[in-house]
Amino acid sequence: MSKTYKVVGIGNAIVDVLSQSDDSFLDHMGIEKGIMQLVEKERAEVLYAAMQTRVQAPGGSVANTLAGLGNLGLKTGFIGRVHDDALGRFYADAMERDGTDFINPPVAGGELPTSRSMIFVSPDGERSMNTYLGISAELGPNDVSEEICAQSEIVFLEGYLFDKDKGKEAFGRTARACRAAGGRAGIAISDPFCVERHRADFLTLIEHELDYVIGNKAEMLSLAQTSELNEAIDKIAKICPLVVCTQSGDGVTLAQNGEQVHVDVDRVVPVDATGAGDLFAAGFLFGQATGRDLKTSGAMGCVAAGEIISHMGARPETDLSALFRAKGLL
Repeated sequence: MSKTYKVVGIGNAIVDVLSQSDDSFLDHMGIEKGIMQLVEKERAEVLYAAMQTRVQAPGGSVANTLAGLGNLGLKTGFIGRVHDDALGRFYADAMERDGTDFINPPVAGGELPTSRSMIFVSPDGERSMNTYLGISAELGPNDVSEEICAQSEIVFLEGYLFDKDKGKEAFGRTARACRAAGGRAGIAISDPFCVERHRADFLTLIEHELDYVIGNKAEMLSLAQTSELNEAIDKIAKICPLVVCTQSGDGVTLAQNGEQVHVDVDRVVPVDATGAGDLFAAGFLFGQATGRDLKTSGAMGCVAAGEIISHMGARPETDLSALFRAKGLL
């Protein structure tokens, strides 16, 4: 029986608000250049008001992945939480226009405003990100439709939401509903600091509820509590059927059923590295959703990541299928 969705993602629904700025403006506003920092509501309002020009785009890690999958022609859905305010309605509409079903309607009378990241882009291409998590971080099990999860071949979870107990509960509900209906569930670890705070719960989720895990080198080392990457991958592979470890310019290592493969990447100087991991996941999940082998799926992820770092912004600007064909992957 065919399902409604190839991939359903669950993650932070964050509106990216971009503005050009120079270093003197960053200094004046007390913004640390080139990093992402979390800000409170009052600070978010001050920074938003200080933006001289604003370009808005739907953001968030898993949402970026779904945009990549939509570029590749797959049917996707997104479970996220936005307020019924101007930014929340913009986010929901933008996701729908990009071809991803926005499963939950904006919350009327929501407890917090829609999440947003004020991104100041310097002339040298550096991005200084100031993120107010707002209502999206309040996502919980009541936001998860088991019927929707059961109608997805693959569900994809965003590790950033793992900081709150209700986020953990939402992940468990999502994974169980998908797997009970014959689908596969997995997670992008997202952040080594989140792993440090919740390692035991991460390992329990991965071992008992998930079919695959994607993370970068720092995240894998933190999860396995070792300084040796192969040891970390082997350790995690003992509790999870499929382990995917990205290593930036050094490619990606994938482990499944006792087999380990490595895929190299074409080294390029990034214009903007934002979203590289998100689009790697898009290419990789496309490969998995369409029956490709491990190495091909990894190579698709590397090509998609290479496209995203070649320009500003975290959404693809090129037909990824054409890039895959050019590399002999389709």
